[in-house]
Amino acid sequence: MELSMRSGFYIGLFVFVTAMQTGFGAAQTNHSNLRPPSAFSSISDPGERSRAIFAEVAKVLTHPRCLNCHPAGDRPTQENDVHPHKPFVLRDVPCVTCHTDRNFTLHERASYQSIPGHPRWMMAPIEMAWQGKSIGEICRQLKDRDRNGGRDLALLHEHLARDDLVAWGWQPGAGREPAPGSQALLGELIQAWIDTGAQCP
Repeated sequence: MELSMRSGFYIGLFVFVTAMQTGFGAAQTNHSNLRPPSAFSSISDPGERSRAIFAEVAKVLTHPRCLNCHPAGDRPTQENDVHPHKPFVLRDVPCVTCHTDRNFTLHERASYQSIPGHPRWMMAPIEMAWQGKSIGEICRQLKDRDRNGGRDLALLHEHLARDDLVAWGWQPGAGREPAPGSQALLGELIQAWIDTGAQCP
């Protein structure tokens, strides 16, 4: 009896440790998909370094977690293949009809595992749409106050590095791939891009 209990304890401990290592490894793998500013320190020309850093930033901006809320049309998109939102919905329909103030995990069988949510869940304004644009076009748009919500570079950094709706991209709920890296790392890259002249590819 005692041997059986010990065996059960060690098996449970092994399962727990394995699960923790798997989760930790997955987080580390995702984080490593986005290189830090120091990875570009060998580029001596500031303009070239700035453009290279923005190309790294673009890994986040062009990820489905960002693209789906910045559609070119009046219909949001969803999932990694960026298909039109189902059910059918348009920009002027309040998202709170279906989305709540937090991610909602489904427990019944469905084609998706959760419904995303946030207190300010909404599509980006149409002037901030960038689906279908090149990295250079997105970069120039981000610097244009008429198309970035009226933000200068300092406010742009604040938005991308600290806004809690932007943060959702790394906590997208069950069944969704988070954006690469972390919001903190994105903030570091944006600051490094600004510090090197905010040059566009």
